[in-house]
Amino acid sequence: MPYTPEKPPLPETAEQLRARIPGWGVDLDPAVRPSYPRERRDLETGAHWHEPEQQPGAEGRERSIEHARVTPVFGTAQPLHGASGAIRRFAYARYSEGRAAHWLLLIAADRVDAVENHLASFVSGRPDNPVTETGVLSEGRRHGLTARRDPHRVDLPHHAVDPIVVAGPWVLAAGVAVVAVRALVRRRR
Repeated sequence: MPYTPEKPPLPETAEQLRARIPGWGVDLDPAVRPSYPRERRDLETGAHWHEPEQQPGAEGRERSIEHARVTPVFGTAQPLHGASGAIRRFAYARYSEGRAAHWLLLIAADRVDAVENHLASFVSGRPDNPVTETGVLSEGRRHGLTARRDPHRVDLPHHAVDPIVVAGPWVLAAGVAVVAVRALVRRRR
């Protein structure tokens, strides 16, 4: 049973595992485990419950397919929405957390969410300002160029790629907009 203080039962006995897997169980003796003093079960924790009560609203929440239910307590600040939410729901419903596809879909959902938010900023009447939001102006004001030449910086090798990663999507979007406007102008003629 997940989310309780007890360890889940092993599918095989310790003797069966020791016979099948070389070196299994070397830390079974508490004396050889460095974390043993913290593993004591006889201390009073002050908790008034054996298992935390389930937070309401768990129906329809995304959960790993490895678990029978959602964790007893979960965040509700950012509910899933739009295409990015559909991608996240698909990742949780279809793939185990041990699969790369699960995590790649979640990364793709983050990128889709970023695009959705950029598009929503145009609709809101206050579009994103890439010049001020990326900190480009502070490069000249706060010794940005001299700091970038410091040989002890860990991120020094990817400085050449930064403008492409930061400005690339905006340049691409501007290019698509120019092509779209030209196409509309040609159709009207």
